[in-house]
Amino acid sequence: MGKIVLGKDEYRDKVFACWLGKNIGGTLGAPYESRKYVNNLTFYNPVPKNPTPNDDLDLQLIWLQMLEEKGVPPRLPDFAEYWRKYLSAYPWNEYGFCMRNLERGLMPPVSGWFENYYVDEMGSPIRSEIWACLAPADPQRAAALAWMDSAMDHAGGEGMYGEMFWASVESAAFVLSEPRELIRLGLAMIPPSCSISRVIREAVWCWEHGKSWAEARERIATTYGHQQPCNAIPNHGFTILGWLYGKDFGSQLCHAVNCGYDTDCTGATLGSVLGIFGGTSYIPQRWSDPVGRGITVHKFTRKSRLPKSLDELTDRTLALAERFLAEKSKTVTFGASTALSPDLRSILFRNEEAIAALRQDIRSAVAVDNDLEIILHYNGDPVLYPGISRKITVSCRQNGASVKGQAKLHLPQGWQDLREESSDESSFHVTASETGGSNSIGVSVELEGRNYSAKFTVLGPDVATGFPSATTIEYCPKCSGRKGSCIC
Repeated sequence: MGKIVLGKDEYRDKVFACWLGKNIGGTLGAPYESRKYVNNLTFYNPVPKNPTPNDDLDLQLIWLQMLEEKGVPPRLPDFAEYWRKYLSAYPWNEYGFCMRNLERGLMPPVSGWFENYYVDEMGSPIRSEIWACLAPADPQRAAALAWMDSAMDHAGGEGMYGEMFWASVESAAFVLSEPRELIRLGLAMIPPSCSISRVIREAVWCWEHGKSWAEARERIATTYGHQQPCNAIPNHGFTILGWLYGKDFGSQLCHAVNCGYDTDCTGATLGSVLGIFGGTSYIPQRWSDPVGRGITVHKFTRKSRLPKSLDELTDRTLALAERFLAEKSKTVTFGASTALSPDLRSILFRNEEAIAALRQDIRSAVAVDNDLEIILHYNGDPVLYPGISRKITVSCRQNGASVKGQAKLHLPQGWQDLREESSDESSFHVTASETGGSNSIGVSVELEGRNYSAKFTVLGPDVATGFPSATTIEYCPKCSGRKGSCIC
């Protein structure tokens, strides 16, 4: 297949418009977040003087720093490290349960779903843009990167599929602009039977069959509505309705936000998409002037080397993308001007990497030792019950490719490996007469004469007692941050 050349100046303009649109949409929707009734906005109300602080952007600022310091592409343990350092104060829903699991020693992707009711929420779909900008015009790569990000706190849930959808749409929007084609491409990257796919198809059906915006909104709210206002399923339908029913930038954002529910997220995501495919010329000055070019960081994001303006954020995004494309991309390069391959659409609609990402085992934890990723497959919950043998498997990756080394388990006192001598060297059958608390399993791997090691946590049933649905973790009464890692 041919090459795709992106003009660097055009790319920079689209990236700036992406982040600007994110600020505009999030600021427009913030005052109306979680309300389940229809709004009637035609402009900001109230009109801001600065962008509203928003985790939609902040988490991506941390990933930007992670990529700069750890290199590209990232590895799952990198996300866990930076979440602990800079995002641990966030108490909300899936964020709080991700940190609860990390504190217990559970690494992603098992950190993203275990005892976490909120895997179907909006926390990961709202942080898709960094992967689209890192892998422009490479939707399947952007979707695979989004899988890694969402594995932190939405593994196996609708939030994971939402982030993969938007990352691929936004990546393709650097070179395509027809909404239905972009939507169709995004749907090719996620399971066709998932609820995110079905609600998006419903929104498109409504528009194509002449339903009014009000009727379409009611169909989404009635058929796909949820008691949780931040549930990803109806909110994805609302975002698509805004995109299709609106006539221009401001109208599209208002049509999305006027649907209600998680309005800062729907507005921010749509603002990013519109910014990428339309560039700065698509964003009217009356919409950009009130938010300016600054970045307002949320109080729960621990400060570090965060960009202070959209210009700095854009420049740092460009530098990362140059590095990533030079080292990792086989199809996309930067040049003086954009030049698209004759088989552009065939290139963009390829989805092998996205499908491979979806096949990864979410019942696992990933650790890293130097250049080797060591993966412990729990083959179930990360819990061992007394007297019940559990098959545990070890696999490895090096430079993104599967490799096979000689693995050994180092078990807590009183635990046994019951496998037969002729068994697969990477599989173990672990049992214990007594289990309790948090237990550490050591794994050592010999590969090509080098020795690697990692530790993983297996919980006892006394500390894996579940958590009631639709209930959040404990807040600090003073700062409202996550109790135990708040900002007081």
